[in-house]
Order: sequence, then C-alpha cells, then structure tokens
Amino acid sequence: MFISGIQQIGIGVSNVHEAFKWYRQHFGMDVPIFEEAATANLMLAYTGGQPQERHAILALNLQGGGGMEIWQYTQRTPLPPASKPMLGAPGIFAAKIKCKDVHACFSDLQRRGVNILTELAKRPDQTEHFFVQDPWCNTFEVVNSNAWFAKNRPAYTGGMYGCIIGVTDMERSLEFYTEVLGYDQVKYDHCGQFADWNSVAGGNGHFRRVLLGHTAERQGPFSRLLGETEIELVQVANTGRPVRHLYDGRYWGDLGFIHLCFDITGMAQLKAFCAAKGHPFTVDSSGKFDMGEAAGYFAYIEDPDGTLIEFVETHKIPILKKARWYMHLSRRPNPAKPLPNWMLKALGFNRVKD
Repeated sequence: MFISGIQQIGIGVSNVHEAFKWYRQHFGMDVPIFEEAATANLMLAYTGGQPQERHAILALNLQGGGGMEIWQYTQRTPLPPASKPMLGAPGIFAAKIKCKDVHACFSDLQRRGVNILTELAKRPDQTEHFFVQDPWCNTFEVVNSNAWFAKNRPAYTGGMYGCIIGVTDMERSLEFYTEVLGYDQVKYDHCGQFADWNSVAGGNGHFRRVLLGHTAERQGPFSRLLGETEIELVQVANTGRPVRHLYDGRYWGDLGFIHLCFDITGMAQLKAFCAAKGHPFTVDSSGKFDMGEAAGYFAYIEDPDGTLIEFVETHKIPILKKARWYMHLSRRPNPAKPLPNWMLKALGFNRVKD
C-alpha cells in the first residue's frame, strides 16, 4: 500500500469545455487523460441521494504535477458557495500550481489579462508565490518549485502541487494529514497576520498556518510525473469568523474545489488502514469503475472537517487513443516501480493544441 502523489484536484464548473480551454491556455493543462459524460451513481451520500448526470475531463500538464478533474453537472444548475470563500473556512480554499520561474510567470499571466490577486511575495519559508483567480472565482496559488518531470513546454506552470485547506482543529488535522496521507514534514508552523495573504479573501485575519511536506519519496507508476507535493493547513485564530464548511448545503460537484485526489496502490490494504485510523471509506467503487478511456478503483474518505479526500487505484489509461493503445497497470509485476519516462511522455500524443 502506498501513495504515488496527488493525482488531481476536482473543480466544479458551469461549462466544462470553456474551463478546460482556459486551464490549458493559461496553466498548460493540455493533455486530457479521459473525457466522459455519464451518470454518477456511486456518490449518493454527497448528491442528495440521487444519481446525477455529469461531464468530466481529467487534464494533465506533462511538465510535472497532478491533474485537474474538471467537472460539470449536465441536468441541474450547479450551486455556488453560500457566501464568498474566505481563507480559513473549512474546506479547500485554493489549489497550488507549481511554477518554473515565478517572476516570468507573474508577468506572463499579467500580460494575458488573468486576474492576479496579489503581488509577488515570500512565504514564511522564503519561497516566492502569488495568487490568481480564474473566471469562475476559483483561487490558485502559483508557487515556485525546483522539482520537475520535464521542462519542455513554453508554459511557466506545471500541474497541481497541493492545496490550502481550512481546518477548525489544527492538532486533529495534523494527525490526519500526517498519519493517513503521509505528510510528516513540517516546513513551517506560524501564528499571526501574514502580509503575503493581505489581498486574498479573508486573508487579513489572524491565523495559524502549517505547511506540510513528505520526507519519503513517493512510489508507484506515476510518482515521477506527479512529483513532490505540499499541503497548507490554515486555522482562523480570531474566533468571530464563521466556520461553515465551503461545501455545506451543496452537492459534491457543485462550483468550486470538490476534492483532493491521491493516486494509490493497494486499495484493500488502504481501506483497512483508514478504518483503523477512524476514517472509514464513505464511498467505495468496490473494485472497479470505468471512465470511458480510463478505468480503476476509487474511494473517498473525509478529513476531520468533512473535506473530501479521494483515492484512485488506476488500472488503465490511454496512451494513444486513436490507435487504441492503452496502459494496463494492474498487470505490472512491481507496482512500486515508476513507469519509464518515455511511456509517461507518450501521454503527450493526446495533447490538445489551441
């Protein structure tokens, strides 16, 4: 049983094709792994007890990092948050995107007319970063990184690098993200007001912010591509701030950041492990699911505040769709061994060019 990295962050949108175009043009997320319109039959616990029709695209940036699962309801109008998402509210506030050159990226996105929320600034660990917002009011933190699978594309950004998650009990959440998800490295743990957050919604309050990494190198077929990641936990220190979860009163798949998804191997062992830690599976595809061109086994748990964490054990993905060339991962004799670089780079045959 092991985690290979962050496979994707789910993003609920009102128009999946418009969103995919924007993300590939501005963030380089231009390799679709699957695209499928189907009925979500297994998420009833989070969709009002009824199956829901949806259209989803999983897109990657092959320079490295996790993907985006861009998700749209097709037979109901997706709901926005009840109020503007604020830093520190329980749930996923922002997705982190890795960046090769934060200064050049800032200038490039500014030139493109992207809504830049903050100036370039340094975090407590001195890493430079800034925040942007997409046309659907989702917040992204662009973070300078030196860990890359490849640097052969013009985009300054790579894929998903992690996320900022609001919590209500830092110690309880640290136990969960450390023991269950393997984020055992505390890169910083600070309390106070933070200048680099001043222009982010709710960012002028008092917080405890803890940045987590992982000391163990990830294993598994996609570990080289997905790379190292980080999770930043944020707890509001001023008690007058509302603590309503960002997804309260809404369905899984409504507008905003839906879930944080990890690519894993050994789902049966992971199920027993999570149950023993007090976080049993709340959704279980029971061995397999089919997303058109891709297939595998997925499950969900909740963090201590109810934020959804997805696990996916990938069984099949397309390398070259037109030739019906697929990667069958369940047949590999050593599942911990990373796939060869040439095979991962071959996913670029499916790249969408604008």
